[in-house]
Amino acid sequence: MDSAPYVCTFIPDHAFRLVTGVTGPLVEKTDGNERNGDCRAPDEAIRSLEVWWMQEGRGMPREHLDFLMNDRRKVYSTYGGVALPADLGDGMAAHLPNPPSADQPYQVSAKFRCGDRERLIDISLPQIAKGRDAIKDMIELMRIAQKRYGELYDCTPGA
Repeated sequence: MDSAPYVCTFIPDHAFRLVTGVTGPLVEKTDGNERNGDCRAPDEAIRSLEVWWMQEGRGMPREHLDFLMNDRRKVYSTYGGVALPADLGDGMAAHLPNPPSADQPYQVSAKFRCGDRERLIDISLPQIAKGRDAIKDMIELMRIAQKRYGELYDCTPGA
């Protein structure tokens, strides 16, 4: 599932389409840098992949990342969210019937160490293809995103 080209820097296009069933062209818009950023890639029907990333450091204390992850955990737990495997750090995946962004009800978030800093990645999906295991697929997308993050920003996830 992990091969170029990538959508929003961290998600393989093929994997995104396989998991979601989205077939139309995507228009990617990215803001930010290695430390903090977001990317949205809507298709022609305005269904969108969205990826957020943050890194502790100047202007982003570790406590803020903890606060954000705790907030997500509360919401995900309310809707039967599933904890991520320990090797992906502190995180959860869930299907949220009424998310803040109604066009992205499938969400996965992880706070993880990469090198000497804590990082946070959120991935939001518009849908899951019929017959797919949403939680399993979101966990695999997070695994790929963390690995890709480490490759791009010269750090080792989990280290």
